Parts: sequence; C-alpha cells; structure tokens
Amino acid sequence: MPTSPTPLSTAPARARPAALAATAASLDLALVGNGSVGALVAADGRIVWCCLPRFDSTPVFDALLNSRDGLPAAGSFAIELEGMARHEQAYDPGTAVLRTRLWDAQGQGLEICDFAPRFIHHDRLFRPAQLVRRVRPLAGHPRIRVRLLPQGDWGATAALVTRGSHHLRYVLPEITLRLNTTAPLTYVAEGTAFELSGELSFLLGPDETLAGGIDETAGDFESRTRLHWQHWTRRLAVPLQWQDAVIRAAITLKLCQYEDTGAIVAALTTSIPEAPDSGRNWDYRFCWLRDAFFVVRALNSLSEMGTMEGYLQWLYNVVRGADGGHVQPMYGIGLERALPESIVAQAAGYRGMGPVRVGNQAHEHFQHDVYGSIVLGAAQAFHDHRLFRRGTVDDFAALELMGEQAWALHDKPDAGIWELRTRARVHTSSVLMCWAACDRLSRIAQALGLQPRAALWTQRAAHIRELILTRAWHAGRGAFVESLDGEFLDASVLLMAEVGFLPGRDPRFVSTVDRLVEVLCDGPCMRRYEAADDFGRPEVAFNVCSFWLVDALARIGRREQALEAFEALLAARNPVGLLSEDLAPASGTLWGNFPQTYSMVGIVNGAMRLSAPWDSVI
Repeated sequence: MPTSPTPLSTAPARARPAALAATAASLDLALVGNGSVGALVAADGRIVWCCLPRFDSTPVFDALLNSRDGLPAAGSFAIELEGMARHEQAYDPGTAVLRTRLWDAQGQGLEICDFAPRFIHHDRLFRPAQLVRRVRPLAGHPRIRVRLLPQGDWGATAALVTRGSHHLRYVLPEITLRLNTTAPLTYVAEGTAFELSGELSFLLGPDETLAGGIDETAGDFESRTRLHWQHWTRRLAVPLQWQDAVIRAAITLKLCQYEDTGAIVAALTTSIPEAPDSGRNWDYRFCWLRDAFFVVRALNSLSEMGTMEGYLQWLYNVVRGADGGHVQPMYGIGLERALPESIVAQAAGYRGMGPVRVGNQAHEHFQHDVYGSIVLGAAQAFHDHRLFRRGTVDDFAALELMGEQAWALHDKPDAGIWELRTRARVHTSSVLMCWAACDRLSRIAQALGLQPRAALWTQRAAHIRELILTRAWHAGRGAFVESLDGEFLDASVLLMAEVGFLPGRDPRFVSTVDRLVEVLCDGPCMRRYEAADDFGRPEVAFNVCSFWLVDALARIGRREQALEAFEALLAARNPVGLLSEDLAPASGTLWGNFPQTYSMVGIVNGAMRLSAPWDSVI
C-alpha cells in the first residue's frame, strides 16, 4: 500500500478572489518545459496551454483561452480524481519537475509528476518536444479519469484518434501527436473512469516509436531530468536571501529560451488581458530585443552564461541581417520578420475576455531603444574571459552599425518602450537607450584598443546625455518626464540608474522617484505612465515597473522601504512562485501574459540588489 507522503511545500500564498471556483480559469499555473516545449499546468493538474512544436505554434492545448464558463475539458490534458476535495502543487526543489497531489473527501489521493525531458545524452542536450506525466496512488483506491483532448485551429478542430498496440495517435491539422502510455488505451480513448492501482506513465510528443519500455523510459527520463536541473541550479551564484525565489525565477527564464535558435520569448502565452475586459490582449510568444536583454542581464548576474551565448547567436543573425539598416523591436523565434496580427474569432478568450490575437503589430514599429538593447545585450561578451566565444573586432564592427542607427535616430520620434500605436514622441527611454548604445560602444572600443573609435562614441554619448539632462527634465514637476519637452510621468525613466546614466543619489533622480511614487503607485505597485493611451488610462500595476521602483529605492538609500516593497511583490506571486505581466493591487489578481520574463527578471534583480552578503553568515 502507498505510504502517506510528506506534504508539498509551496511558495508564499497571496490573497485570491473568493468568487473564483476551483474550475475557473486563473493564472495559478505552473510551467514545465525544456527549451523546446513549454506547458502550463493548472493547480488541479490539468495541462491547459501548450503550443507544439514551437512556442509560437498553434496550441494543441488551449483551454486557457476558451474559458468563458470555466476551464473546458476540450483543449486540455486532465487526470481527474473522482470526488476531488483538495489539491496541492509544488516543484521538486531546484528543478522544473512539478508534482500535483489530488485528494478526495475520504483521504484517497494520487500524485501527478509533470516534466519535459532535458539532460545530456550522447554528449548532446536531449530536449525533445515531449511532455511526460507519471501518476501514482498515494492512499486508498483512487478512481481516475484521463481526458486527453488536444485541439487544432484554436479549438475549431478536434483530434482524429487512432489506436496502436501501445499508443494512441492524435491527428490534428497542424501536427500529429503520439501518446505512449501504460494506462488502458480503451479507458484513455473513451474517457472511462477506472481504479488507479499502480503507477502509470504518459509520454506525449512526436509521432515516433519509443525506443524502450514505457515505464522504464519515463522513470529514466524523470531521474535524469531532475539531476540535470539540480546540477544547473547548483552552478548559479545565488544571493544569500530569497534563494528559492531566485532559483525559481532563473529556471523560469531559462524555460523561456527557445534553444534551437537562442531566441527568448517575452512570455509563453497570447491574449491574457492586461486588465479585465480591457482589450489589451497581445501575443507575447516572440523575441523582443529589449526584454531579451534584461533576461540575459539577470541570468548573467547569477553567473548563468549559457543563455547569453545562445541568445547572441540569434542576435547577431538579426544584426547582420539588418546590414546597418532598420531593426525591428521584435522578431519571431526563427528570425521571422513579418508577424501579422490577426484575431482568432472562434476563441472565447481568457475568462471569455477576448479578443485572442495571433501575431503582433509591434514588428512594424520604430522603437529606437532597440539599438541600445542590442549593444547592451552583446557588451559583456567583449569583457568576460569565461565565454567560449568572446566578442571580436568583426562583432564590434557589426555593433557599430547599430550605434550609427542609435546616433542618427536618438532625437527622432518613435512608438516608445510601451509600443503606443497611435502616438509618436521623442521618448526619454528611447533616447536613454541610444545613449547607452554609444556609451557601451566606447567601452568596447577601449577594451579592443581602438582608441579613435572609443573617442568618437564617447563624444556622441556626451552629446545625447546633455540632451536628456536639458530637455527631459521638467523643473515644474521636479522629475524626468516621458518625452523630450514633455510633461507626463513615466516609470521607464527609472532605468536611468540601472543603465548607469545617473548615480542613484543624484538629486534629480531622487526627486523623480518621489514624483513617480506620488502619481503612479498603489503601495509598492507601480503603473507604467499617467497619460491616457489608445485604451485609456492604465488600470493595473505593471510588475516590472514595481521592481524598477524597488531597485531605485535601494539605489537612493531607502533600503527599508525597498525591502518592504520587494517582500510585498514576492507575496503577489502565484502558489508556485511565478508572476504574470500585471497585478491588480486591490485584489491581488494577476493579469497579463504568463509567465512574464520581465517580471521574473525583477525577482532576480531585486534579490541581488537587496540581499545581505554571504560573508555576513560564513
């Protein structure tokens, strides 16, 4: 008989809206993945989102975006416990292996172990587009029902199911999947309830023959995947405090890199609204150069260099492909330039709050901060002796072309960091990143011994710096404002300290922080800007802005205030330690695409900024 398990530990809980039923869609989701595939698992063990074979493919599990009346069975992969009364969920520490436990009122229970295989095999990283689920009884004689209902064409097409000797095949318009399982195929195919008398394995992935036995393969994959992540985590240079939060954030960021190309997606979902019924529903399954830079920078701070090395291969494809011309703010993970935005009419949307969008109009935008993001993302490779491939003179020449674009466009209007669709201004954040491009090119040139080039870029950086100090400062408001000669406040100016434009204790920066707190904050939660945009005034806090505030408070010497704000933001994470893009301060409800790399970066940066040093305890 199974023994009683040790209770699962969970991340700090946050307040939940009492009106939400257990079956309602929420962002209490866990991520499992391996750099090729990512899936979101609900608190009761249902896989409700997964795109195959790529992060930006049509989803095979899309229940999350067809959830007007709660999470439907179609478009999900559920292992249901009859009479379920409660559930709990947590990751194995330091891994991307997830465990969900379900219990009924009589104390009968089961455990679902979810992961995507990832480990070194034959001297190569093995990371197939495959999900593995292992189910075992914990107590009593639990009865389960397996509902595996993938869909195609965003819910318009049910899978055609065919049966093999030890597998089921699910044929969809976009992909054919094979389920290898030790469960009775008839029960799985027909959704029949049956008693779970022993461990079962489910391997869902490409329509390929499994090399070994099903249970043996699943068990081997689980142990090797767990060990892989434990070794990966062990190499992180984590801070003394908040280690679990930082490790979970780091793993999550790693899972958002599509390692076949090196691209890093902003999030794994599309069209989770930024606020209820706001219409601010966007597709984030692409690589924004701005977001990717912050991901690389955060992981570099933990001494995790592999993500940067993979990303730079993708980035230099973008840079050299541009040939000194315009660079889009974002591209597809396979370097796709055209990402036309369309609406999926048949998808109801998250909690019925459409529209569901595929593609993103931002690929058409001119966002001049992109050139600074490129140079900043590549700069460390010219200074870090640990890398297999350090930056070269040829790489510097390619980056100089990006610097020329930054110099030519630094005082020209653009869509800005927030991608405004109907308004162009000379945004302070864009000018700031153009300054950063010139400043870092000067430092790289010095490191390469190219003194004439260093002098040129130093001169250009000084010119842009003076422009910002003169025209972005609003004496009447006592703050740097969102555009040159503008008047409105914007959280993005907090990046002045992070990119080294101003010291944290500069009086102008301190005054700016004070004004932003007065106008944009609800407690520790900060909105992006005060001016109305195409959809009106922002209603919710943008999580990365709240983390920028934490960083700014620490830099200006208000450590206790920064600590209080950081702890409050950590408490806003979902039960397994993940964050989406936005937060409704009054209710604690998470909104926006999930998991949001920007937000997870904030966890890493905040902990690194605020943690006590290791030598305080050893």
